[in-house]
Amino acid sequence: MVNKKRIVIVGAGPAGLTAAAELVGSENDVMVLEADEEYVGGIARTVRYKDYRFDIGGHRFFSKNPEIVRWWKDRLPGDFLSVRRQSRIFYRGSFFDYPLRPISALRTLGVLTSCVCVASYLWRRVFPVRPERTFEDWVTNRFGGKLFRIFFKTYTEKVWGMPCSEISADWAGQRIKGLSLKEALLGNPLRKRSNDGVIKTLIDEFQYPRLGPGMMWEKTRDDLAESGIPVHMGRRVIEIHRTGKRVDFVRTLDGAGEEEVWVVDEVILSMPLRDCILALRPGLGEKVEEAAWRLRYRDFVTVALMVEAEGLFSDNWIYIHDPGVKVGRVQNFNNWSPEMVSRPGVTCLGLEYFCGSGDELWEMEDEELIGLAKSEIANIGLARADDVIDACVVKMEKAYPVYDGAYRDNVRTIRDGLATLENLQVAGRNGMHKYNNQDHSMLTAIIAARRLSGDKRDPWCVNTDAEYHEDASEASNNGRMVPEKVAAAKWPTEESGNNR
Repeated sequence: MVNKKRIVIVGAGPAGLTAAAELVGSENDVMVLEADEEYVGGIARTVRYKDYRFDIGGHRFFSKNPEIVRWWKDRLPGDFLSVRRQSRIFYRGSFFDYPLRPISALRTLGVLTSCVCVASYLWRRVFPVRPERTFEDWVTNRFGGKLFRIFFKTYTEKVWGMPCSEISADWAGQRIKGLSLKEALLGNPLRKRSNDGVIKTLIDEFQYPRLGPGMMWEKTRDDLAESGIPVHMGRRVIEIHRTGKRVDFVRTLDGAGEEEVWVVDEVILSMPLRDCILALRPGLGEKVEEAAWRLRYRDFVTVALMVEAEGLFSDNWIYIHDPGVKVGRVQNFNNWSPEMVSRPGVTCLGLEYFCGSGDELWEMEDEELIGLAKSEIANIGLARADDVIDACVVKMEKAYPVYDGAYRDNVRTIRDGLATLENLQVAGRNGMHKYNNQDHSMLTAIIAARRLSGDKRDPWCVNTDAEYHEDASEASNNGRMVPEKVAAAKWPTEESGNNR
């Protein structure tokens, strides 16, 4: 007789749904609790507004892990598009290719500014900042102070709402690893040399579901339901109760204010790590709770503008480094998939604003935000305000875990506290307060689910793939774990079955 376990998974984002899918057929009673009343997928949802679909940010489907590639392809066979990546930086009235192509960038900046940039770079090569503790240290060592101020400072501070001197170097090491002015001058920054000396192209092309990333997670939810695993929507966790070293139930509140109690044998949480700790009753002690309070998050506002015009620009997205506007990034969802916009002659633009709950941007009414977005898209020169025929606003709390200077110590303290609990695991971006890509969040969830049947691997060891963005040959000196490379997985095509 199989001893069934009651497994509760909190969160129906990529991590939570992947963990549930991994447990299909396990003969356990599995269920998923999701706080949102309408959407699954977390920040990887696809918002539907009238005849339009758009992301909360853009979500590329690219992985060096063959298991994840197969997982995606099996879930949505025939529903992926191959999309050429194109992105640029907008700074003080000019556009620059991104990843940076220094010769082109320096030419656009002009002779005098270019000379200052090169001199600044050479100075930092001779006198580097040691040790590299902050984002500013990391970038200036590789590009010089002048290029840092032009191409990195403004945008990064928009995203995180703090000076670059307060942002951990982990952010740069994870997202733009291997890039430097020297490397970029020597060749295309989208290319790298592997250990066998073969030049390989990085992410200049990616896969994308024809109806957006939410298509993946809505299909996963439906598949789970068919397999007997329900996803309960509109259930916000208000208490995680434990007796000694074991969690025994989770208490939720629904949209009508009704409380429910979910008895558990095992629980996997992808809810924000801070919320997890503060919901534990009894708590894990003052030290752990204080560390949780110190974790910081960045919230996100998308203003989707429907513009009566086609072919506005060919980029998938544009980074807005110009300090004269508040918008941080502009997505053109027609260039992700033409099926995201079903109305001919209309372009759907997503203007992204990074903020914090309670600040000026977050508290603006929708009409104010739409007015701001229309004004700024015209100021940048991407579209005319008068051509905007419709708009909507979506706000997402805790979209990004913040990598400030203290986050590593705080997460370590929380991990030590959670390690005392025998039947609770965390997974995913917010669940672990790690800025994972979608596939890495999925991997943490797969490992967490497999640990329930004896797998000994640690989800915390899943780290950013060294080949994701740029080369990771430069080992850090500040204690960051440097991930090992994973065998590359080519995306199968319908014709050959093995070509990306």
